[in-house]
Amino acid sequence: MKSMAAGLATISILGSGIGIGTLFAGFLLAVANNPLIIKELFTYAMLGFALTEAIALFGIMMAFLIVYGF
Repeated sequence: MKSMAAGLATISILGSGIGIGTLFAGFLLAVANNPLIIKELFTYAMLGFALTEAIALFGIMMAFLIVYGF
C-alpha cells in the first residue's frame, strides 16, 4: 500500500515535465517574435522553471516521506 501511495505521489513529475516543456516552447516562440527583449524573457522563463520544478521536488519529497516515514 505504501508503494502504491508513493507512486501516486510521483505523478507530479509528469505534470512538471509538461509544464517545463510548455514554458520553454513559449519562450522560444516569444524570442522568435521579438529577439530584442531576450534578457527579460529569459528572466521570466527561469522564474517559471524554478517554480514548476519545485512542484516536482515536493512530489518526490512526499513519496520519500510515505515510503521511509513513520
